[in-house]
Amino acid sequence: MASVVGFIGTGNMGSAIIRGLAPLGEVDLVGCDLDAAKLAALAADTGLAVAESPEDAAGRADYVVLCVKPQHLRQALESISPTLGGEKCLVSIAAGITLEKLDAWSGGRCPVVRVMPNTPALVGAGSYAVCLDDPRLLGDQKALLVKLFSAIGKTFPMSEKDFDAFTALSGSGPAYVMYFMEALIEAGVYLGLSRAVSTDVVIELLRGSVKLADESDHHVSLLREMVTSPAGTTIEALLHLDRSAVRAAIIEAVAMARDRSRELGR
Repeated sequence: MASVVGFIGTGNMGSAIIRGLAPLGEVDLVGCDLDAAKLAALAADTGLAVAESPEDAAGRADYVVLCVKPQHLRQALESISPTLGGEKCLVSIAAGITLEKLDAWSGGRCPVVRVMPNTPALVGAGSYAVCLDDPRLLGDQKALLVKLFSAIGKTFPMSEKDFDAFTALSGSGPAYVMYFMEALIEAGVYLGLSRAVSTDVVIELLRGSVKLADESDHHVSLLREMVTSPAGTTIEALLHLDRSAVRAAIIEAVAMARDRSRELGR
């Protein structure tokens, strides 16, 4: 008999995970959401069973995935706590909420797992940090969770102490990339390209560069050197970026995001 994965909340990230899992046929899916119309549409698309309430979804599930905003998480956990038991597993995708808090808010009734996704999950290209530190987790539970998230994106099992770093680098990372893309698009416009052409050029630039980095045997530093001819255009631009301490600013920005993630978890 297939395990049942229940979703408390089926917003953008919850629905992205559901849409990724549904075609696999590995588990049965059930979910609830305040937006009944959106939930019904998702159910029609994916075969998701509709639960009447968070308590109903949690009661029917072997794995309860919490896809609510961090500020609503405690209330959600306290409401479903009576339906939980040692044979179930809680999975939270809320940023900054520690295993300790999740366990306390749920009454310590079952093992808890933290997952940190990033927004490319919305197009089936997400990265997921998975924390399996809870000693109450069974081997079968760990294996299934890693298998499921690995099937819908790149999965990085890691201890909770590294979650703030992953959040800063990968969770917030799409915003950094979009920020850089915006700047490149504006550069193209500044140099006389239409905004539409500049946007297309930059998207293809990023797409091709990521593919090259992923498929090449060379480190990204060497790939950067391959573009950088002596006394050429690229070294002129890179020299300006180094003079402006762009590399240091990026490193410091990610460290600041890591520190903020730590603060939110207190």
